[in-house]
Amino acid sequence: MSRIKIGLIVLLVILVAIQFVQPARNQSVQASSGGIASVINVPENVQAILQNSCHDCHSNNTRYPWYATLQPGAWWMAWHIEEGKAELNFDEFGNYSKRRQLSKLKVIKGSIEDESMPLPSYTYMHKGSILSKTDQKLLIDWIEIARNEISK
Repeated sequence: MSRIKIGLIVLLVILVAIQFVQPARNQSVQASSGGIASVINVPENVQAILQNSCHDCHSNNTRYPWYATLQPGAWWMAWHIEEGKAELNFDEFGNYSKRRQLSKLKVIKGSIEDESMPLPSYTYMHKGSILSKTDQKLLIDWIEIARNEISK
């Protein structure tokens, strides 16, 4: 056998073997008492946008697509979710200090305005998560109201 054939067989065996090593899923069975709605009024239409465009990476519950079980993509996705939750977790937002809540809302507003969120790598596979101009305006208006609520 040539070295190329041996290398391809080894690579195939590795690719098959890593399919059995799955990262933990980001799916909580408990409702969070520290969610954003515990400190701020979140209208249904705003909640729907947040759920659709933000919660997969920024909450304790991710909706996993079919390809989330394929390695090494599942590891990349798990890392991405971990990073997203470390930056902002809507299910823990109520546990943040008021100063941090205000800061996070400011960052969210900036991310909407410069269209850096949701990430292009996410919207590429989830076209329905792209924020329309109407969604952007609705979220920005809500953020201003929410910042005023928290500042009281």
